[in-house]
Amino acid sequence: MVRLTRIYTRGGDAGETSLGDGARVAKSDARIAAMGTVDETNAAIGLVRLHTDGETDAMLGRIQNDLFDLGADLCVPEGPGAEGRLRMAKSQTERLEREIDAMNAELAPLDSFVLPGGVPAAAALHFARTVARRAERLMVALNAQKAINPEAIAYINRLSDHLFVLARFLNDRGKRDVLWTPGATR
Repeated sequence: MVRLTRIYTRGGDAGETSLGDGARVAKSDARIAAMGTVDETNAAIGLVRLHTDGETDAMLGRIQNDLFDLGADLCVPEGPGAEGRLRMAKSQTERLEREIDAMNAELAPLDSFVLPGGVPAAAALHFARTVARRAERLMVALNAQKAINPEAIAYINRLSDHLFVLARFLNDRGKRDVLWTPGATR
């Protein structure tokens, strides 16, 4: 378990930070950008939770924990010395898929794209979804430079789908979705 006794270390004052394996990298490193955006996704979900309760809140709490697992996975590069480190597991992605399927079964098919909006929780979920998509793009870019756990990429990809379906579900099972009308404002 992590134990933090000091919050500041001054170790990053020169523009570098430490990875989970002790390596020092620039704060502008692609890995740090991906990790930071995963953290932003988590923070955005925290804001969504201000508008949820019950099983929805519990589901989002599990996702927030997963996102810390994802950050832990990303902070230790693959390779020698990484054995036994926390890695995203297929079961985490499969749980998201089961939740997506259960929610989607109660939604009518879409005939248009959905604009972010509806009830406050849904609008906030759409924002969290866009941050998750940015995290995914950064993780894919990182993977092109240095291999990362493929389950990490699968998870973040599925997460944005999950957040989209959950937004529709919370929008009165799609009845309060705000639909795009192509060319409506011309």
